Amino acid sequence: MNRQPMFTPQQLLSFVAVCETASFTRAAERVHLSQSTVSQQIRRLEEMVGKALLERTSHQVVLTEEGEKLLGYARRIIALNGEAHDVLSDKWRDGILRLGVPEDFAAPTARLLAQFSREHPQLRLDVMSGMYVDLQRAWEREELDILLIKQPGGARPLAARPEPLLWLDSAAHPCFEQTPVPLVVFPQQGLYREETCQALDSLGRSWRISYSSASLVALASASAAGLGVTLLPASCRQPGHRVLGHAEGLPPVTHIELALFCRAPTDALQQALAAALVTFCQLQWQ
Repeated sequence: MNRQPMFTPQQLLSFVAVCETASFTRAAERVHLSQSTVSQQIRRLEEMVGKALLERTSHQVVLTEEGEKLLGYARRIIALNGEAHDVLSDKWRDGILRLGVPEDFAAPTARLLAQFSREHPQLRLDVMSGMYVDLQRAWEREELDILLIKQPGGARPLAARPEPLLWLDSAAHPCFEQTPVPLVVFPQQGLYREETCQALDSLGRSWRISYSSASLVALASASAAGLGVTLLPASCRQPGHRVLGHAEGLPPVTHIELALFCRAPTDALQQALAAALVTFCQLQWQ
């Protein structure tokens, strides 16, 4: 008889929601529970494992090392639970296709995915969006079939294109002239963070992290509002931004690419969706 405490699906759903949104409030909205209930479920998980899973501050929620370990298992358990139900109900006869996309491509690709779903009504699409490091780890754990990711040039993808980046500051409340320079960045191991800090170091400028978030939209808005200088995709530029560059001594960052990976490129459905994404994202086959 198993004497170990059992994680409930709802506990794991709440835990994953908090991890992916970095907010108890947004997590509660996602899982349709009250914030206090979500908090209770996280505390119960921590009591069950006897370790802290999240570090909470007044500004953000960050995974501990133990929380990071549980996150992978939680996602797999949730996925297996859904797959078991679908297999038994014979709802998805064409199977399940797991797609990972950057946050800023989740909404723009929705219409494409809707059309693909109409063409393949017996196929279930499981879509994960998030930071580079989260998508990369999910791919390495073989939790995704197709991966669209922004990455430093490295592993050879199926298709790719350069990702234009801009140095952005607030037009109304400029920050670059301040000492130290306030920076708006992703959390540790997030994309563009290292490039941002290294650029300031190369200029001999002191800097501080003034705002950190896992949300690309939040970073763009924070920078435009005057919270700090940031390095983001050109598509994130807002009317309240001013663009920095050569005049300020900031170098162009050209080694980031939008890359597509496919686990089984000969599989008909994976091949079809990959081709649709290549066209939509204007990628070049490698």
